[in-house]
Amino acid sequence: MTIKLSKSDVGTFRQLLHADQHEITADARLDSASDTGPNPHDLYDAALAACKAITLLMYAEKANIPLEDVQITVDRDSSEERSGKYHLQVGLVLIGKLDATQKDRLEQVASKCPIHKLMTNAETTITTSCEVPDR
Repeated sequence: MTIKLSKSDVGTFRQLLHADQHEITADARLDSASDTGPNPHDLYDAALAACKAITLLMYAEKANIPLEDVQITVDRDSSEERSGKYHLQVGLVLIGKLDATQKDRLEQVASKCPIHKLMTNAETTITTSCEVPDR
C-alpha cells in the first residue's frame, strides 16, 4: 500500500493524502485559517480508534457476541512527547446486550488490534529518499 501526498490548493499547510481511491486532508491547525483538516497527530490517534472499533466489530460477529456498535474516545496527552512519552487514553462504549464475560473479552480484544500492537510493540524504521526534479 502506498500513501501519496500532495499539497492542496487551499491554505498554506493543507495536504491531500491519497490511499487508493480515498482522499483524506491534513492541516497544521495553527489557527482558524489553517483548520481545514485534522493534524498528523490526530490522524495517528484516529487510526487507533478506527482499528479498535473494526477489530471489535469483526471479532464480535465471528464469536456471535451481540455487539451492535462501538463508540470510542481517544484523549491525547503529548506534553512529554519530546522526551519520548506519548499517552493515549482510550474510552470504549460497547453497545449491545453483553454479559460481563463478553464485555471483559471484548476489552481484551481491543488491546490486541493491529494498530495498538504496532504502536506499542513494533520497532518502526523509516527510510527517506529525496529527489529534486528539473522544472
